[in-house]
Amino acid sequence: MNIERASIDAVSGEIVLEVPSEKCTEVKEAFERRGVRVVPLEIPVIRDENECVHCGACISICPTATFRFEDWLLVADSGKCIQCGACVVGCPQRALKLVLK
Repeated sequence: MNIERASIDAVSGEIVLEVPSEKCTEVKEAFERRGVRVVPLEIPVIRDENECVHCGACISICPTATFRFEDWLLVADSGKCIQCGACVVGCPQRALKLVLK
């Protein structure tokens, strides 16, 4: 289990963990028993196909290599996304957005 991102203050906190798929249920239940709300990140980043010009800006800024070129087109592996928002801010076309539950 890896901590990908954390933000904790005196009032609240948020932590993003990478958990092996076979351990997800066990980890989720352990946190929930302690009163923690758990939200799985299933499709965390959405790309607007009409706005994306496949420039690759998101590739260079993403800390987890969520984006890559495949046959000169941009593709995303949403399973790698940790919702840091770097790609959203860095996209010159504003073609990316985070899906928050």
